[in-house]
Amino acid sequence: MNVRCSGLLALVVASVLPVSVATAKARWWEGAVIYEIYPRSFQDSNGDGVGDLPGIISRLDYLKALGVDAIWLTPIYPSPQVDFGYDVADYTNIDPQFGTLKDFDRLVAEAKKRGIRVLMDMVLNHTSDKHAWFLESMSSKDNPKRDWYVWNSGRTGKDGKRLPPNNWQSLFGHSAWTPAGATSDLYYHFFYKQQPDLNWRNPAVEKAMFDAVRFWLDRGAAGYRFDAVDTLFEVTDLRDAKEGPGVNAYGDPAPDFTLQSKQPEVHDVLRRLRALADSYPGDRLFMGEIYSKDMAELASWYGAKNDELHLPMNMALLPLDVDAASFRKALEAGQTQLGGNVPLFVTDNHDQPRSWDRYGDKTNDTAIARAVATMLLGTRSTALLYYGQEIGMLTTAPTRVEDVKDPIGITGWPKEKGRDGERTPMQWDGSKNAGFTKGTPWLPVPSSAATVNVEAQRNEQDSLFTWYKKLITLRHTNAAVRDGLTTFLDRDAQHAVVWLRTVKSAAPVVFAVNMKAEAVTLTVAADVAQGRVKGLKPLAVSHEVLKSSTPDAISLPPFGVYIGQIQR
Repeated sequence: MNVRCSGLLALVVASVLPVSVATAKARWWEGAVIYEIYPRSFQDSNGDGVGDLPGIISRLDYLKALGVDAIWLTPIYPSPQVDFGYDVADYTNIDPQFGTLKDFDRLVAEAKKRGIRVLMDMVLNHTSDKHAWFLESMSSKDNPKRDWYVWNSGRTGKDGKRLPPNNWQSLFGHSAWTPAGATSDLYYHFFYKQQPDLNWRNPAVEKAMFDAVRFWLDRGAAGYRFDAVDTLFEVTDLRDAKEGPGVNAYGDPAPDFTLQSKQPEVHDVLRRLRALADSYPGDRLFMGEIYSKDMAELASWYGAKNDELHLPMNMALLPLDVDAASFRKALEAGQTQLGGNVPLFVTDNHDQPRSWDRYGDKTNDTAIARAVATMLLGTRSTALLYYGQEIGMLTTAPTRVEDVKDPIGITGWPKEKGRDGERTPMQWDGSKNAGFTKGTPWLPVPSSAATVNVEAQRNEQDSLFTWYKKLITLRHTNAAVRDGLTTFLDRDAQHAVVWLRTVKSAAPVVFAVNMKAEAVTLTVAADVAQGRVKGLKPLAVSHEVLKSSTPDAISLPPFGVYIGQIQR
């Protein structure tokens, strides 16, 4: 196959930059690498089988060596751990199983010494049902905190039983309404019944939550990832939702969550949150969990005046098959349809099966993982990595319902096995518990850890870890890769994704990724004979043979990758 990208020379010589607009002064998070840590699975320091803050501190040198700019910690607040921290019982303290406030302060200080920032996870939509606020709220209709949550007296059925006010469902199965307290009224919960939704139409709730945000910013947090931020409001008339055909994993009629999410009032809250962030020094970063297939809708979460989230998460890559056209379309849309804003592409997180399994074909898994890493780290995006992604950790789901820890899996088994499989302990070495703990790990260490681990890959020239490190190093040291604008070349290429990173201060860099299990030859400079392009300097290649590539012939092996600097 011969793919000709004849538009390259015009772009190189004339410096035409059509994709996006760079800011005059980059903020620290533009082009940064943010590493998500699931604290209970990263490193245990005291042998109780659960990861903790001292454990994370002990691994900071590893993160520095990898090239991480910031770490995002999933919730570490006191919690009954029904949803493993996303059911918060106290927003201004640390759960004892993770450590203490002093441990947090030490983490921030030690990370700062290594040039790493610490981002917190803030759960704005709901609390735990064990939070003091909810315990007060459920105690009586006259309690001052009654209106801090969403209560309804419901309907009376023909048999005299109390029924929910509508057919709304929880995202995690069954009715979104549960009776509680002496009054037997029902409270609303978009997620588990142990996670009652806060009433954000009450100014007292906003004040309390903003105070919680300030608490951690004052302690040195570099910002937040806001959990499920688009679910803060639901329609006030509580009308029934539409029901689709069929049933979901929990046996309920297929739900429509339109009335329970993405209400316009969320944007008002985000503008006030952004003003809070901007009042602090150091470019505090606010990311947001947003699931949207529509780029115009995703763009709206940056704010009409760029005054809401700094980085709404772009989840468009998560459901894709390994297909050049699909990835090219999603990557280009995410860099051209957001009003010039920096995108935040996501390939892995704690709620999704790992990318190794979603994209892999059981034969070319390492090569595919290398290709996906290139598209994540080689484009104009702040990159989000999930712990273990850099070594190719697998999804290891439970095989028996009695082993399931995640309530989603308990409720939905066997159709829904839950999220335990992507939350297994970090695989540091090939020892019994993979170097994670001296005790019994809270989730079993996968058998794959014997060969898939940091120690096995750290000094291996062709390992996935080494490839990630090369890409991250390029981001930090090469101006075009760090700051350059992106131009996709030959959008009709059948099996390849090819793009150019261009900046005025440095030579352009071309990326070529083969997305097929067959060889492909690319031509990226048809007029090289005219002398305007002297050649290519390889910066990173998946196969040694690619080091001799020329602008007229980049012959990529199956799922091969070439990254090279244009020589003029």
